[in-house]
Amino acid sequence: MSDMQLIAAVLFGLALAHTFAAKSFERLADRYPRHAGLFHFFGEVEVVFGLWALVLILAMAFMVGGKEAIAYAESRTYTEPLFVFVIMVVAASRPVLEAIRAVIATLARLAPLRTPMVNVWLCLSLVPLLGSLITEPAAMTLAALMLAPQIFRKDMPEWLKYAALGVLFVNVSIGGTLTSFAAPPVLMVASTWHWDSAFMASTFGWRAAIAVLINATVVSIMLRRHIVEAPAPAPDEVKVPPLVSAIHLAFLAAVVGFAHHPVIFMGLFMFFIGFTHAYDKYQNPLILKEGLLVGFFLAGLVVLGGMQQWWLQPIVSSMGPTALFFGATALTAITDNAALTYLGSLIGGLSDQAKYMLVAGAVAGGGLTIIANAPNPAGAALVRDGFEDESIGVAGLLAGALPPTIVAMIMFLL
Repeated sequence: MSDMQLIAAVLFGLALAHTFAAKSFERLADRYPRHAGLFHFFGEVEVVFGLWALVLILAMAFMVGGKEAIAYAESRTYTEPLFVFVIMVVAASRPVLEAIRAVIATLARLAPLRTPMVNVWLCLSLVPLLGSLITEPAAMTLAALMLAPQIFRKDMPEWLKYAALGVLFVNVSIGGTLTSFAAPPVLMVASTWHWDSAFMASTFGWRAAIAVLINATVVSIMLRRHIVEAPAPAPDEVKVPPLVSAIHLAFLAAVVGFAHHPVIFMGLFMFFIGFTHAYDKYQNPLILKEGLLVGFFLAGLVVLGGMQQWWLQPIVSSMGPTALFFGATALTAITDNAALTYLGSLIGGLSDQAKYMLVAGAVAGGGLTIIANAPNPAGAALVRDGFEDESIGVAGLLAGALPPTIVAMIMFLL
């Protein structure tokens, strides 16, 4: 262990503590309005890891030299932060959102139950499972935007909002396991361990689907008395033509198809921006700010997490299969689950059972904290305005996510 590794571990710990204290900074902003801007800045969860990553690079420049610090920053792979930014903006565009919302509304009307409740159930079950095709960040974006006006409202009891958020985070984390390309922790090992989509569906997928349905059903029943109708479109809103919706969906599919090629999907994104400006009457404002903040958060996690291998990998490699499952679930709460499975892919000689347990634990624990799974910051950014102090508390999220996490763990252990 070098001095730089120790400093990086300490800064990672401080970033975690800062994440847990984010809601406290929002309260300080209300108490001390003179410095509210600064406290709001420190209370932005999406800023935390980017801020501490900057501290790490500055510390590295001071300790080992500026060239080495720049070389380290440039050696990191930022494909995931870039992809999450792009897919958030494209998936949240009005034509895509309205197309998905129309499908959900049609299915909800066919059910012999109250339509708003079925609509919520579908957003918490079908949309997370759809993440296996359109990727988890896209599923999170769509589900969060559709659920926000129905559930994540100021007048909704706070504990119910955390229960719904916990289910959303857990279901998106496990709902992407029906294929080998949609969930970041699966993607990290699929090529190395030769796991294709058929293997994922038969080994992980059916278990995940059952857990998703159970979680969505239970929380929908809990929410039933508080769910309101989805807001109707404004009477003066211009209807989106089917061709415009089709072009947006084509952009979404193309970005997903080239998810591992940032040069291509960033180029597609430039064309997408141009198209939205050309037909702006069919658009709502793009969520560029929210997407950039989430990308910044994930990029900071990449920089800080890149120097944690020295203590994480020995922990992972020293565990037996069952201990690995519970250990991965717990470790996922304090580090990105994709980083955890990537470290596991570097360990030679893991048994098939140990490989399964590592990934199962990583995806099961993906809803416990905001940093546990890459799509979580996206969901948090889109619904947090409905929470008290417009901030999501770590304790509330953990309490809300524990029951659906336990359901997922039971299914994966069967």
